[in-house]
Amino acid sequence: MNDRASLLDEPYALAPGTVEKFTEDGHAVVRSLAPRTLVERYKPAIDEATMALRWDQRPLAERDTYGRAFIQSGNVHRHSPAVAEFALARRFARVAAELLQCDGVRLYHDQALYKEPGGGFTPWHQDQVYWPLDSDRTITMWMPLVDIPRDVGGMTFADGSWRHGNLGELVIGDASHEYFDSLVVERGFSLSTHGPFDAGDATFHRGWTLHSAPANDSELMRAVLTVIYYADGTRISEADHPARRFDQALWLDGRPTGSLADGPGNPLLWHRSWES
Repeated sequence: MNDRASLLDEPYALAPGTVEKFTEDGHAVVRSLAPRTLVERYKPAIDEATMALRWDQRPLAERDTYGRAFIQSGNVHRHSPAVAEFALARRFARVAAELLQCDGVRLYHDQALYKEPGGGFTPWHQDQVYWPLDSDRTITMWMPLVDIPRDVGGMTFADGSWRHGNLGELVIGDASHEYFDSLVVERGFSLSTHGPFDAGDATFHRGWTLHSAPANDSELMRAVLTVIYYADGTRISEADHPARRFDQALWLDGRPTGSLADGPGNPLLWHRSWES
């Protein structure tokens, strides 16, 4: 193991009150989770993987609302050992487990989400509408690989929305944005953001936390790596929605409903017993 990888195994000490704030709001910010020097070393490999694996190759002007929101590439960690060292870092997974207050976390999948200059807004949505996982102990790390000024921004979260579970079965798009935009007002959710960001900062949010993001009107490529985790011991729930059936096949190796979500594509990334 090289020095860079070993640094990514080192624990990160959360600021006092972070776990409690995360539990209440369903989201939190963790500053300097990845040292800037490491982000700069690994970013070229993540950039390469993102462009090689991007799902939509069409020019920005030809895409729909979802496609204009970002360049999206799934499981970039499989592209090269360098990307895997960073994306699957024990340091990040340990924070996810501490925020969820569980003994260990497994990988659901990672995604690179690069919002291009001129890229559109990210509609309101709940991530977990896609996930056939029988648990609310799910969490996404969102880590910018570049400094993001306030005018470009990160995500906007509806505080405490995760406690309401599935708010509408809507996948991300124009319909979800219109529906949840009204719901935020009707339910009286307060809204929070955590920007601006330095490269290597990260936000974490629960799977049912309602969130969106503004358009990118700058000349900056808003390069972001996300990693989705869930508590070890989680089982696969019924895939009773087209999006969940798709995810069950793609991210859970097609394992059957009711089985443990512990297939080869969902490795254990950190467990408390590893430090005992």
